[in-house]
Amino acid sequence: MGFFGKLAEGLKKTRESMTRAVDELLNSFTKIDESLFEELEETLILSDVGIVTAQSICAELRTRIKKRGITDAQEVRGLIKEIVAEMLEGGQELDLSTKPSVILVIGVNGVGKTTTIGKLSANLKADGRQVLLGAADTFRAAAIEQLQVWADRAGVEMIRHDEGSDPAAVVYDAILAGKARGADVIICDTAGRLHNKKNLMDELSKISRVIQREAPGCATEILLVLDATTGQNALNQARQFKEAAGITGIILTKLDGTARGGVVIGIKEELKVPIKYIGVGEQIDDLRPFDAKEFADALFGSGQEEQL
Repeated sequence: MGFFGKLAEGLKKTRESMTRAVDELLNSFTKIDESLFEELEETLILSDVGIVTAQSICAELRTRIKKRGITDAQEVRGLIKEIVAEMLEGGQELDLSTKPSVILVIGVNGVGKTTTIGKLSANLKADGRQVLLGAADTFRAAAIEQLQVWADRAGVEMIRHDEGSDPAAVVYDAILAGKARGADVIICDTAGRLHNKKNLMDELSKISRVIQREAPGCATEILLVLDATTGQNALNQARQFKEAAGITGIILTKLDGTARGGVVIGIKEELKVPIKYIGVGEQIDDLRPFDAKEFADALFGSGQEEQL
């Protein structure tokens, strides 16, 4: 099965809950009126798109329906897909424009952060890039050992210190090693918590100063890993981390096990933070760069025959 097939299969639960609910709603209307918009907004909110994004979709829907003179409710589905694809578009490319480039990965415990770093390493290595890991989440029990397992699985080297070490010191050593070994990308596993915004900001500020001093001008991404199965809670986490850490992108995991995939749309539209990668399985190659059109096709289908 190709990745599109895995994505379509992974979004099956979301498609069955969200898209089917939209279809049933549209099938119950013979004309487009205010009641349709009200019920559609409610349906989207219940599909974990979020209030702000549901309102945005419906507002844009009103504009396009009026502009195009659409009167058939059955045409609304295609417009929703069109709007969603456009909302999700933009910013998904990783900035790896320098050698080395640095990626800092953050996220609360349990979202699949360590696993995601391993898969991302394998993905970048498959693209021909030399990757080095820095095990800078030094306070979570067994985090370093878990990352080592994934480093070995992905076939990349890793810089590590003892548990409880200064995370910035690990990043410092990783950058020095990366430069000496000709690494293209240095991926650092960092703060695995959000118990205190000030502590998180202080830690990331210290790490950023190390990067700027040791690799001035290097491209730096701060990627937040979120668990799609948590729905609106994932959106709330993203909101808090954006405020505390200035994230540049999102990696959304576990899309294959949730009916709450609509949260992808809410995160991008409400927070204006691009989705960089999505995970749709447990295999090492089940993390892929995000493609807005592909996601919309997998969620809504690419034709009438794919409607559920």
